[in-house]
Amino acid sequence: MTAEISGVWDKIESMINDFIVLLPNMILALIVFAIFFFVGRSIKRAVRQLTRNHRQSRNLGLVLGRLAQGINVLVGLFIALSIVIPTFRAGDLVQLLGISGVAIGFAFRDILQNFLAGILILLTEPFQIDDQIVFKNFEGTVETIETRATTIRTYDGRRIVIPNAELFTNSVMVNTAFDKRRMEYDVGIGYGDDIDRAKQLMMEAMHSVDEVLNDPAPDVLLMELAGSSVNIRARWWIAPPRRLDDLSSRDKVLSAIKKKLTANGIDLPFPTQQILFHDQTEETDGDRKRQREGWPVGNGEVPKPRSISGSLQKLIELRSQQDGNGQSSPHPNS
Repeated sequence: MTAEISGVWDKIESMINDFIVLLPNMILALIVFAIFFFVGRSIKRAVRQLTRNHRQSRNLGLVLGRLAQGINVLVGLFIALSIVIPTFRAGDLVQLLGISGVAIGFAFRDILQNFLAGILILLTEPFQIDDQIVFKNFEGTVETIETRATTIRTYDGRRIVIPNAELFTNSVMVNTAFDKRRMEYDVGIGYGDDIDRAKQLMMEAMHSVDEVLNDPAPDVLLMELAGSSVNIRARWWIAPPRRLDDLSSRDKVLSAIKKKLTANGIDLPFPTQQILFHDQTEETDGDRKRQREGWPVGNGEVPKPRSISGSLQKLIELRSQQDGNGQSSPHPNS
C-alpha cells in the first residue's frame, strides 16, 4: 500500500516539475500570442481607417482587414505552440486530426465557394454597403458584405442573410446603382375622352410635384387599348432613387393626376363587360355577312323582324292539310 502511494506521489511530483519547467515557455507563448493578436487587431483597424473615406474600397477593406487579422492570429498560435512544444509543426496538427487534402476540400467546399464569391463581389462591386437591392423575393438595404454571406435589412425591419455564392451566380437588381431612377404607372381613361387633352393634364400634374425631375423630363405614352379603358403610361424620374423617395413621389404623382383628370371631366373607368343578346326574330339571323356580334352591318339599316302573323297563317294551313288527310288536329295550346 505504501509503495503504491509512493508511486502515485512520484508521478505527481514529476508532473509538477514538468509544469514548472514548461511554465516559462507557456508564459512566453502567451505573450507572443497576445502580441500577434493585438497586432492583428491593429492591422484590421488600420486597413479600415485607410478605406473608410473611399466608398468604393470600403467593402474590400473590411474583408482584407478581417483576413489579415485571422492570418496573423493563426501564425501567432503556431509560434506559441512551437514555443511550448519545440517539436511541434503545423503538419503535425493536420496529421493529428486525420484530415487529408481531399477531406478538407469536401468538408469546406461550400465555405470556400462562399469565400471566393465574397472576394469576387468585393473586387467587382456589383453593389456596395447601403445599396438597396432586390434578390429573388427579398428586397432591402445592404448592411454588411462578409466573406461567407451578405446581410440585407428589409424595409419592414427584418434581416436576411444570403450566401455569397447565390448572390454571385444569380441576378441581383440594384435600385440605387445610379443617381436617378425612372418611375412609371398606367392610367386608364374612357374611350370617349380626348387622349391629347388627357396627356396634357397628366403632364401638368407631374410637373406640379417637386420630387419629379425636369431633366430628364417626364413624359406620357399611349400604351394599350384595353377592354374598358385607354391606358396611358405616365413616366417620371426621381433622385435619389431610394425606396422612400419612390413611395413619396408615387403617392404625390398619382394623387395629382387623379385630381387633375377628374377636375377636368376625364373619365377614369373601372372594368366593365357588355353582353349582347341575339334576337332570333331578325331577318339577318344566321347570315354572318349581314350580322356581326349582334349588330347589323352594311348601310346601317335596321333589319326588320320576321312576320309573326305570317308564321301563324302557315301553321294553320299546315294543320288544315293534316285534318283533310284524316289526321287528328293538335290542340291549339300544344
